[in-house]
Amino acid sequence: MSGVAIRERAAVETLVEGVLRGERLTLSRAISRVENQEADAAALLTALYPHSGKAHIIGVTGAPGTGKSTLVTALAQSYRSAGMTVGIVAIDPTSPFTGGALLGDRVRMRALAGDVGVFVRSMATRGSLGGLSKTTGDVVTVLDAAGFDRIIVETVGVGQAEVEIASTAHTTLVIEAPGLGDEVQAIKAGILEIADILVVNKADRPGMDRTLRALEMMLDIEGNGARYVRHHGQLLRVESPVESDEEESRWKVIVMKTVATEGIGIDDLRQRIEAHRHWLLDSGEMALREQLRIANTLENIIRAELNRRIASSVPAGSLDALVEQIRRRESDPYSAAAGLLSGI
Repeated sequence: MSGVAIRERAAVETLVEGVLRGERLTLSRAISRVENQEADAAALLTALYPHSGKAHIIGVTGAPGTGKSTLVTALAQSYRSAGMTVGIVAIDPTSPFTGGALLGDRVRMRALAGDVGVFVRSMATRGSLGGLSKTTGDVVTVLDAAGFDRIIVETVGVGQAEVEIASTAHTTLVIEAPGLGDEVQAIKAGILEIADILVVNKADRPGMDRTLRALEMMLDIEGNGARYVRHHGQLLRVESPVESDEEESRWKVIVMKTVATEGIGIDDLRQRIEAHRHWLLDSGEMALREQLRIANTLENIIRAELNRRIASSVPAGSLDALVEQIRRRESDPYSAAAGLLSGI
């Protein structure tokens, strides 16, 4: 082994030891290496992975303006009052023009500053669709290995692509708010299908009763003899009737009301999340969701490696020439893609 390889291995071991001890500065450095996909990121994740699998992962999604960040802050404070540590991964959208991101959740969650039991990490989507960054799952693994009891992942709130959070979280919260007129949009986006808990935040605002009735009505319709199962990472609707004993054992999605700015309903929400966690463990659904998370992780790793191999196998400038051939209809995208794949 060369001297460079020995030094790189020692650096990874130092990072791993620091993360496992919960050193915040080392944890920040490790997450940065993973997020930036540095050369030693895979080795770092490989070493940390056996120490993960203990945290409960909570996904928080919903349209912009529903108060997700404020609710996440209040929920983290509630968990801290219950003696649990909390890691937060807050995703901010990346500008398609400048490539930059505001990472404003660090500002909105300033009430958590100084609490050693809370770690907040803002991440940019960097062009990734689905409301998450492509390295979100890896960052969650690092926080999990660091020993946080609960990890909250807040999506960007981009609309119909938000369903990706269901492949990352154990418990998914969908946040709505009165007066936004987005109840139908939530239904259209399939948001109700991924929700383990529906939350109407800002429940002190006008229009709360209408929003509550609309969501409860849709839950009644969705629960009428239909259920949803996960197959190859996708949520599929099953129209067959449900037996009475199976109906009793199913998790019941309810609508909860909160006013996060005042802490109203937050403790009840935390208790509902914990009830869902116990149901997952008792029913065996936790193992199924873990399988979904692992399958999603494997798919992302394979896709990234394929992209890397294709990029390294294509000579500089040849891709532009290939695009031009397709534009002139001298070739087609399907044959071109097959040719690129055959060369890796």
